[in-house]
Amino acid sequence: MILFFISILLSCKVNYSFTGTSIPEDVKTISIKTFQNYAPLTNVNLTQTFTEALKDKFISQTNLNLVSADGDLQFEGAITGYDVTAVAIQGNETAALNRLSVTVKVKFTNLKDDKQDFETTFTRYADFESSQNLSSVEDALLIDINDQLTQDIFNKAVSNW
Repeated sequence: MILFFISILLSCKVNYSFTGTSIPEDVKTISIKTFQNYAPLTNVNLTQTFTEALKDKFISQTNLNLVSADGDLQFEGAITGYDVTAVAIQGNETAALNRLSVTVKVKFTNLKDDKQDFETTFTRYADFESSQNLSSVEDALLIDINDQLTQDIFNKAVSNW
């Protein structure tokens, strides 16, 4: 009887790390398809920068091996929104700040545990002074937005938060 319980405990082993992830030991690989950009307005580099940011997040914060297809964990999706809106309207009805928002639709498949699968839309934004031209601050804003989006996706997929 004691051997039975020990064998059950050993078979349910899960890796925990300082990043808060809980990835079972039998999960070894991850594949991330390129997120195509279907937003009406767009940045020409967003497809590449977002996809690479997501890959970098998993490579740097897990021990998973990135494979081109058929990973134990699989991500695919699309960039569906890229919008600039005025926020912080002043008394003279001009905006003090503008907001760049990016929306991505993510499909996550866990081949080892299909209860973890999800299909969710994530949106994040960054504000900038209305006196600034978007093209002069866009790259820095997208780095910040990509960091936020990839952290949200990472947390939902492997942090069990």
